[in-house]
Amino acid sequence: MGTAQFVLLADDSSTFVTRVVPFIDIELAGIPGDRHYGLLRPADSRQKIYKRGTPIANRRQISIVSEEECALIAQKMNIPEVRPEWLGANILVRGIERLTELPVGTRLLFPDGTGLICEGENLPCVHPGKVIEQIYGQEGLRKKFVPAARKKRGIVCSVEREGVIHTGDTIEVKRLP
Repeated sequence: MGTAQFVLLADDSSTFVTRVVPFIDIELAGIPGDRHYGLLRPADSRQKIYKRGTPIANRRQISIVSEEECALIAQKMNIPEVRPEWLGANILVRGIERLTELPVGTRLLFPDGTGLICEGENLPCVHPGKVIEQIYGQEGLRKKFVPAARKKRGIVCSVEREGVIHTGDTIEVKRLP
């Protein structure tokens, strides 16, 4: 059992950085207004079996990070904190041990019945490192991010059941047998 510490939205098309909001509406296509909203998305470098740009199912509708893993990333980077906004996260959780290592297919269930499916680890990339470097004004932080965030960057999810997620909601973790 975990708790949604913050819910966030990426509604500025010029950046992946998110902002804290009191709640997020969840539709089968994701979060309306969020940059990752949609049932489909173009294939990119992660899907080498499809030509880049080919429409594929959007399994990256929602990004979730944990407070505990963000603290570990910050510690490895030798900085005071890593905020979920800087990682483009939609939900910051507390109390889900080793969030990033949840198996694909794990369900995250919220009090109103909203259901998300874990689609796997959100592999670290240089973009959050650039944001962190800019915020702290320390050259070289962008290179430290990827190794510091390995197995700690959080997960991406798709929507299984629509609803609303609020800051403070409990999260039930259901692993498949």
